[in-house]
Amino acid sequence: MRKVGHNEEVEITTPAIVAWHNGKSRMVGDFRALNTYTVPDRYPIPKIQISLTQISQAVYIATMDAVKGFHQNVVTPRARKYLRIIVHCGVYEYLRIPFGIKNAPSHFQRVMNEIFLEELSEG
Repeated sequence: MRKVGHNEEVEITTPAIVAWHNGKSRMVGDFRALNTYTVPDRYPIPKIQISLTQISQAVYIATMDAVKGFHQNVVTPRARKYLRIIVHCGVYEYLRIPFGIKNAPSHFQRVMNEIFLEELSEG
């Protein structure tokens, strides 16, 4: 997250709250208004039943924990102005995809499919 400078023009901000979880604080933006204007990304997300059927036929199973998975994906500079939040200490913009964005799950699935393309095509 980057603090927006005083000399930068700010057209759009989203209200945010500071949420506490396990003694740690984090800023959470309310992106519902932005999501109403977002064109849906219809990239398919696998159905759990199909995935479980495929796994049941596997000889070996490996797992990967994608900790803070959305936060591993960079927001394009052009999109950052839409992902600005305002809190008591200023305006900030996300540099990584935050939770609550309409197309974040589809984007994340696309990236995972690209990373694991070879493994997916073998299955």
